[in-house]
Amino acid sequence: MENKQQPKKKIDVLKTTLNAPSVQQQFSNVLKDNAEAFMAGIIDLYNSDNYLQNCDPKLVIAEALKAAVLKLPLNKALGFSYLVPYKNKQGEFIPTFQIGYKGLIQLAMRTGQYRIINADVVFEGELKSRDKLTGEIDFTGERSSENIEGYFAHIEMLNGFSKTLYMTKQQVTNHAKKYSASYNYSQSAWKTNFDEMALKTVLRNLLSHYGFLSVEMMGVIDKDIREDIKEYRDEDVKVLTGSKEVKIEESDFEDVRPGSKDENTDSQKNPTNNIPQSNPGF
Repeated sequence: MENKQQPKKKIDVLKTTLNAPSVQQQFSNVLKDNAEAFMAGIIDLYNSDNYLQNCDPKLVIAEALKAAVLKLPLNKALGFSYLVPYKNKQGEFIPTFQIGYKGLIQLAMRTGQYRIINADVVFEGELKSRDKLTGEIDFTGERSSENIEGYFAHIEMLNGFSKTLYMTKQQVTNHAKKYSASYNYSQSAWKTNFDEMALKTVLRNLLSHYGFLSVEMMGVIDKDIREDIKEYRDEDVKVLTGSKEVKIEESDFEDVRPGSKDENTDSQKNPTNNIPQSNPGF
């Protein structure tokens, strides 16, 4: 009886793809000595997320490369950046790189223009007053309960300029319902981690209107806003961050598809298989 070759598991395809010299070179170019640890983290992430496992491994790697270019860890526990799987109109799960509010803070800090960057929740009773003319907000009121009433972001520049933005919880909810295509998706961050998404929304709005933005930050914020307001679409495998473009070519994956002639599964030929699997804290 003829034995049919079983399709490779997606996690095996992911590992083999990461071992392709061209793909390793992509990560090495942007992360230098940290490339192997970052790629090991991608494997851990894929292994630990059942929804992400529904996605094409090559697209997962392409989206992960966006985090690598920005030098932001893909670690849910840290909250700098994420790979979020969504269904497109064809019912396919597509991974999408999303920056967290801590990632925005990191990028802002790298500009060297900020003295203070902060974002936090506001509990009931803490908001004491708001000056409509100057925009100054006083949060020195006494907390009356553990109910979160709103969210604020605050920046102070080295040149002395400062600005605070405050949004009530209802204002953030209304904003998400109006602009976020993923708000009603059961597995979106709006459903699983509303407070973090709210902080990101307030901070992003503050930075985009009043902050000093590097080319890198402008690209990230623009993409983040467009991801919010569009209907989900198929992603290509092009990464664009500022003026620097990084591509994962289709040919990079030709030798790792199920049934290919050269899958390079030998651990000696593929050093990624021997990378210690770090725990990303998921």
